[in-house]
Amino acid sequence: MTTGHGLDGAADAGAFLARLVRLDPAALVRLRPAPGAGRTALWARLPWGVLVVRTVTGTAPGDVTVTAGELLAELAAGRAALPRRRDDGWRWPLPPPTSRAVEALPAEDVRRIAAAAAGTLREAAAHGVAGRAVGQRALRDALLDHVAVVVTPDDAPNVPVEVPQRLIQGLVRMGFLGSGDVQVRVAGRWVGLIGPYGGAWSRKGAELALTPAIPHPNG
Repeated sequence: MTTGHGLDGAADAGAFLARLVRLDPAALVRLRPAPGAGRTALWARLPWGVLVVRTVTGTAPGDVTVTAGELLAELAAGRAALPRRRDDGWRWPLPPPTSRAVEALPAEDVRRIAAAAAGTLREAAAHGVAGRAVGQRALRDALLDHVAVVVTPDDAPNVPVEVPQRLIQGLVRMGFLGSGDVQVRVAGRWVGLIGPYGGAWSRKGAELALTPAIPHPNG
């Protein structure tokens, strides 16, 4: 029976886990074999309901869930043991393995949208909205639900794809942006943003706002 975590990409996995633990010290991480020999997908759920994934080198011992903090400690110490399994703690579905790209967004546009939301939050927290004080949590939730980008796919012009701010924040705060484009992808009811270093996924549903904000040209 394999007892090690099997990860070779300690630097890549460690960077992912460190950011995750800063956002949620109690976060779980799910290790799953990824397509291609010797590759493992690391899945986690951020506090605002977005799933994030980064693929690293190494062969995980099957589909297992552990705490991100304990796995990070193993990697930081150069140890190979798999932390105590917490498989029963993972309660969230994953997006389908097959998805299709519907748009490519410049990385700078994604950064700008994320920065604008952060600025709006600071301004509203300091001065209120329309002169009225608003709770920090209410502001945060409203911004996360805000539809930041609307994409009209060429092959389905009557079915716009809405990208909520929560996906933008997931991609940016996990450090998945690079200098290249960000792909907007769909898989069933899921919408994903895929950057050079990882992806963020959210399932469309009643919890997401449906009001378009910034239509993106090029469909």
